[in-house]
Amino acid sequence: MSDPAADTPASPPPSPWERKRRARSQSGPVRAPLSRERVVDAAFEVLDRQGFDGLSMRQVAAELGVTVSALYAHVSSKDDLLELMYTRMFDGLDVPRPDPDRWQEEIRDYARSGRRLLLAHRDMARISMAHVPFTAELLPHVEGLLAVFRSAGLPDRIAAEASDLISTYIDGFVLEEDMWRDRAAGPGDSGTSLARPDWREMAGEMQDYFASLPEEDFPHLRALARVMVTDSSDERFDIGLEIILRGLASYLPDRKAGPDGTAAPDATAAPDGTGRGSGTS
Repeated sequence: MSDPAADTPASPPPSPWERKRRARSQSGPVRAPLSRERVVDAAFEVLDRQGFDGLSMRQVAAELGVTVSALYAHVSSKDDLLELMYTRMFDGLDVPRPDPDRWQEEIRDYARSGRRLLLAHRDMARISMAHVPFTAELLPHVEGLLAVFRSAGLPDRIAAEASDLISTYIDGFVLEEDMWRDRAAGPGDSGTSLARPDWREMAGEMQDYFASLPEEDFPHLRALARVMVTDSSDERFDIGLEIILRGLASYLPDRKAGPDGTAAPDATAAPDGTGRGSGTS
């Protein structure tokens, strides 16, 4: 029998035994097509669960339920994948806009935001330290930092080094935090928990140890025992950043100006030496 309209054979009705089969479209959920973004997402999942040493192309493929060879249609190598992860990290980091009157506040905000992004994923600081941010996607961040330092009036040589100095400080600080986090992981945790370590307990133990040292051999460690190690990583980060910013400010043409450009450092320093006096943000 033919279809008179198309003059082609009509499709026969399904046989009784075929009616019992499930339709092919109902065999399971449709898998999303593999893409570079999905590969990077999976890499972050593996990184957070197993750490940098456990991150491999094989593990990423297993996370996605595909073969390793399927990944190479989207990333050329593990190094390429790490670079994509590093670039992804900067997606949530705003490029500072130069304002000579607020240059230190801008660098503080940039540094704190960078630290938060690094802490969002386990061992991300290790990946960051292994990559130079001179790619097309990241050059705007480098340009933005240089613009802040140059608009503030820093000499070109100092401005050029300051950008790398800030990045190195952020990476190094978070790398230390990652190491302590793994060290503080409980039994059976294997360092996979993203929970922050108990800094207060660690700081207290270190302070007690320094205070117990023989005074004749370690007078300064004993005297500074209660301030050598603070119980707040945020506070330690801010103090270190303040030291860097005050050092950079000393290169400004008007050396009598403080870090905020209005007063000398000794006039703005808070009693605890944190730089949180009336002249700083």
